[in-house]
Amino acid sequence: MVEPSQFDTESIVNYWLVEAAEAFQVAEHLVEQQDYSYALFFGHLAVEKTLKALYALRRQEHAPLIHNLVRLARAAGIELDQEQTTALVTITAFNIEARYPDLKRSFRAKCTPAFTNRQMKTIEETLTWLRSMIV
Repeated sequence: MVEPSQFDTESIVNYWLVEAAEAFQVAEHLVEQQDYSYALFFGHLAVEKTLKALYALRRQEHAPLIHNLVRLARAAGIELDQEQTTALVTITAFNIEARYPDLKRSFRAKCTPAFTNRQMKTIEETLTWLRSMIV
């Protein structure tokens, strides 16, 4: 663990927020290109990186190398209601399903334009909520 006096909170938080913004921009570009499963994967990255910014801000240390959004939120001290938990569980699945497709490629088949647009809206709402905690 880095001593708090050695931890540059502002730089670390800004790093994660820039990374998150870039990941979300890529997600939007992938939606435009109709590459829906990878758009959702990058949406997951945007949420994960925003959570890592919150973790660094609240804990004054580097975020753990985990991708489970519920675990990361709890580690950052964020209290989740059922709706937020459900959203984070769903978004976490995009990380696994896009990276490790099953033999039938069922996740990619599920990623229709309508499904992807609904999920991207959830991702955007989640990002807005998380960013509201960074003051």
